[in-house]
Amino acid sequence: MITIRHAEDRGHENHGWLDSRHTFSFADYYDPKFTGFRSLRVLNEDRVQPGEGFGTHSHRDMEIISYVLEGALAHKDSTGSQSVIRRGTVQRMSAGKGVSHSEFNASQTEPVHFLQIWFTPERAGLRPSYEERTYSDDDMRGRWRLVASRGARDGSVNVHQDLEIHAARLGTGDSISYTPLPGRHVWLQVARGAVAVNDSRLKAGDGAAIVGEARIEITASDNAELLLFDMA
Repeated sequence: MITIRHAEDRGHENHGWLDSRHTFSFADYYDPKFTGFRSLRVLNEDRVQPGEGFGTHSHRDMEIISYVLEGALAHKDSTGSQSVIRRGTVQRMSAGKGVSHSEFNASQTEPVHFLQIWFTPERAGLRPSYEERTYSDDDMRGRWRLVASRGARDGSVNVHQDLEIHAARLGTGDSISYTPLPGRHVWLQVARGAVAVNDSRLKAGDGAAIVGEARIEITASDNAELLLFDMA
């Protein structure tokens, strides 16, 4: 079964400096039908204006992934980590028993466009930590690239949950497939472009909960970038 979350049905907040689209309930936006999917709690598509950003604030007991689509995102946190990430870099911060951090657009002239992803860890009270890895276009072109996993398999960032994140970039007409193991749950997010997924069609900003499908067949009808979450 494939259940589509259409881009235009997401929550939307525009603060001038920040334009944010919420796939799931977040902050003041609440949709009882979309409060998360398995351990996935937040999937926001954010655009931040030049020189603006999120001032220092705190989190606990949450795994946070940032995935940049365009521009540069400056990060600083209370573990001592400080970095600027760009397209192709996957950043993981484990808030654990408590961490403070800030995220700002590193450019004074260009906006930054990124996905902000939160999911619950497998246990509370972890030690806060930070990690990032960068992947080339070739790493993702026409195939799935594992970018996050428990145990940091195959050069992915480590996450404290039974969850994998795969990324792919497809040219128009390219096809790719995914075969989940029995009992697994998949969320597919279209970051760019448009695709056909089995008998469904998804465009940029659309997401889909996929449960009980023996095989997922995807064909790009426009140049596409995808994230696939495989969860218990």
